[in-house]
Formats: sequence, structure tokens, C-alpha cells
Amino acid sequence: MDLGTRPRSTAALLSGLRAEVEGRQASLVREWATIVEWAGDHVVSGPEGAATITEGYLDTGVPIAGDGAPLVSEFALMELVAVLGRTPDGGKAYVGRVIECAWRLPNVYEAVVAGRLAPWRAERIADLTRGLGAEAAGFVDRQLWNASGVGWAQLERLVAEAVLRYDPDKAETDRAKAADHRHFDISDVDEHGLVHLDGLLDAADGHDLDQAIGRRAEVLGRLGDDSSLDVRRSKAAAELARQDLALDLLVPDPDTGEVVATVPGRKVVLNVHVTDTTLAGRNPVGRWEEGRCPVSTAQIREWLRARHTTIVVRPVVDLADHLPVTAYEIPDRHKTRVALRDHTCRFPHCTRPATRCDIDHAKPHQRGGPTCPCNLVPLCRRHHRAKTHSTWRYDTPMPATYVWTSPTGFRFRVDHRGTHPVHPPDE
Repeated sequence: MDLGTRPRSTAALLSGLRAEVEGRQASLVREWATIVEWAGDHVVSGPEGAATITEGYLDTGVPIAGDGAPLVSEFALMELVAVLGRTPDGGKAYVGRVIECAWRLPNVYEAVVAGRLAPWRAERIADLTRGLGAEAAGFVDRQLWNASGVGWAQLERLVAEAVLRYDPDKAETDRAKAADHRHFDISDVDEHGLVHLDGLLDAADGHDLDQAIGRRAEVLGRLGDDSSLDVRRSKAAAELARQDLALDLLVPDPDTGEVVATVPGRKVVLNVHVTDTTLAGRNPVGRWEEGRCPVSTAQIREWLRARHTTIVVRPVVDLADHLPVTAYEIPDRHKTRVALRDHTCRFPHCTRPATRCDIDHAKPHQRGGPTCPCNLVPLCRRHHRAKTHSTWRYDTPMPATYVWTSPTGFRFRVDHRGTHPVHPPDE
């Protein structure tokens, strides 16, 4: 399509686009610095006359930034928001996020000013930390100050961990209240003879149910059921119910004489990571591998108390071990080490969990690359194909650090802090 412009190479077009993105971000950083200076000039001494968050048509009375941030004048803020060209409520929330970063998340704010962290990412962090106490917000700040590639779900998990660490009583109270809302309901039959299910379960119970239904649905497929996976899963749930009704493990209750059915115990493996400080009671947080989230020690105790639960204690995995094997096939122990080291697909900005990824030999096995964690990289199927069938390439300058080169020469560094552009290609 001829738009009357002189043709340019793809690399030149993308270089120009990158310059526009960087210029827009630099302008936004200057805007943030001006807002921070403005906030310092418009501090009020008490809650009366201070700007507060509005939800819908209601004034919540909650300051626009968290505990420890300055209270700013409500009327002065109206003028600032008008100059920014934002709506009253949206502008108030935006300024609150900037103040939250500048005063309560100093590392995050410094990373924004230095260009290491995009302002929109910092705003998302501020949204989650505004309701935290100063200690918890500081914990989040220390973890995320340079993590430009952290996704929304990971941010939420980190905030949940901060609450567990610094306000465990509140976290446990909230968890107990939430658990009281567990339910499992079946709707009335619709005109097609179908019913809808709706439930809220304990996370481990939900994981058990999902795994059991998934296994049975897979078996149905192998036995010749050509229905879709969704349909087979619905059939599998019904079969689980019928199996329970058909159990012949009947025993009388010793007190009432009532005959009740007993069911097998948990058959699903739940991988929970705890440290020695957790076991000693000094650290209230563990990590649930399958859920990819922090869990309280109180919840772990509940899971371990479940009837027929088998506890297996595995030794700590040393991620620095070099354990090459001669075969191309990758042992499970190597896959575990790679997943624990890298957590997600190592393609730029990809957040697919490493446990759901292919494992790539950084140096191809047929060219002498060892089947060893030091030469193995998790790549989701899409990005594994891109690396194999296109000109995307990566190098590993140090363990768990990957430098990708795009087809037109752009380079991206991927490490535990996220994805960072290295420099534009030569034009």
C-alpha cells in the first residue's frame, strides 16, 4: 500500500517506534516528577480538607495514598487534575498512585525516574499497596523495585505474601472469614435437561477435584469417547459421583449406629515449599507450587491434617548442581531444577509457567550440548517453535540470564528481574 512515503526497512521502522515509546515514557516521568513537587507544596496537616478516594458516588474517606504518604489539599488537587486533563475521580486516583510510589515505594519510584520501570507498571503496584501497612508496603517495594517483567498475578501473590508476613493475624482472620463462604450448589434443570454447578472450595480441595476429573476425562478419551474435552470432563464429574454412591466401604458409626460410606484419601500430590524458619514458627509463609502462590502456615496445617494424607519430605534441591546425562530425553529431576530456577518461559515478556513449558537445549544436543540444567531452558510451545523455526536466537551469558536477538536485530535481556531491552540494532 503506497502512502506516498519513502520505503524504510523493518528495522528502521521499529527503531523509530522504539524512540517514540521511549520519548513518551520520558515525558511521563517528567510529569510524575512535577506531580511529586506539587504534592510537597500542597500538604495539609490533618484529614479535614485532605483529598480522599471516591468509589462510585461515595467518598470513602480513605486518603489517596497509603499510611505515611502526605495528605494533600482536596481543592488544590482539583486544579491539578484539571490541568492534567483527567476526570475528577480518575485524576485523583492517578495522583494518589504517583504519591504512593514517591513516598511509600521509593525504590519503585527511583526505578521509574531512571527509566528501568514503566510508569504504568508502577501504577499497578501502587494500586495494590495502598491498603498495606508501611512494613508490608516496604517489603513489596524491596522485591519489585526493578522487576519490569512482573505480571499482574505475580504482583497480587506478592502483596498476599506481604500481608501474611507483616499482618498474619489479619491474614488468618480474613482467610477464616472467606472459608465460611465455601459452597457447592447445583441449579435447577434447564430446558435442555442440564444443570449448572457453582462452587467455592478450599484451594487444595479444588486442585484435587480438578486433577481427579482431568484424569478420568483422559481415560474416557482413551476408551473411545470422541466428545470434546469439556464434555468428557462433565461426564467424568458425574462418574465420580456415581462411584461414590456405589462404594461398598460401609461401616457403622460407633456412637449412633448409623452406616456411613468412607472414601479414599487424597491421591493428588500438593507440593508445598517451607523453610526451616517456617517449621520453627518464625516465618508465617510457605509456598504452594501448583497454585503458584504464598500460603499461610495455618492453611498448610489444615491440609496436613486431612484424613489419609501422606506427607513426604523431600531434600532441598540445589539449583547450582551440574548433573549431566548422556541421553537427549530430559529427566524429571532436571525439569524440576529448571522450573524452580526460571519459573516462567524465558522468551521476552512471556509469563507462562515453566512447569507448562517445553525444555529447550540451549546448545543443541546433536552439536554436543549436554542434557544438564545448565544447558536447559523453559520455553512455551509457541516460543520454542519461534526459536526452532525462525531467526529468533538467544545466548546465555550467565546462569538464568538470557539475551534474545529478534529477526531484525533487536536484543532483549531476560533474567529474574524481567525483560529489558538491551539496545536498538544498527541501522
